[in-house]
Amino acid sequence: MSANHGEDEKIEAYTRALMEAARSEGRSNSDLVQWQHAKKFSPEVLETLSAMHQDDDLDLIDKVARHYKELLDSEDSTVSVTVTTAVPMDDALREKVRAKTEKDLGAPVYLVERVDPSIIGGVILEARGKRYDASVRAQLANIRKTLSSTFIGSDEQ
Repeated sequence: MSANHGEDEKIEAYTRALMEAARSEGRSNSDLVQWQHAKKFSPEVLETLSAMHQDDDLDLIDKVARHYKELLDSEDSTVSVTVTTAVPMDDALREKVRAKTEKDLGAPVYLVERVDPSIIGGVILEARGKRYDASVRAQLANIRKTLSSTFIGSDEQ
């Protein structure tokens, strides 16, 4: 049995799913060409496309592209801040986060909100390529790491 058996199964499953969908829409060859170019897409493009697909908004791709170019050309100083919380934010919390991040970044902020129950509580902020993780999950991981390095296998007393 191959060490990559699980990987081979994934490859087969992804390939078959892509091929079935493409054949049912009569796009087998064009989907193959698109797939070969997909590796050039940045994670941000793939993530945005996935979100647009999930919200049934793929018809907005051309408009988003035009707006992106307009913002880029205008040298818009607005900073996109991704805020991940365990539950959806209410208006009051949203305004607190916006005010604090605008003050800290010294620029207008556009909030992209995500909900991820696995963070348990707290917040994760991502802006300008930096990530600030104040989630309960991260705090518990830090406590676990501290405890294991302090009490398990440590020479210190």
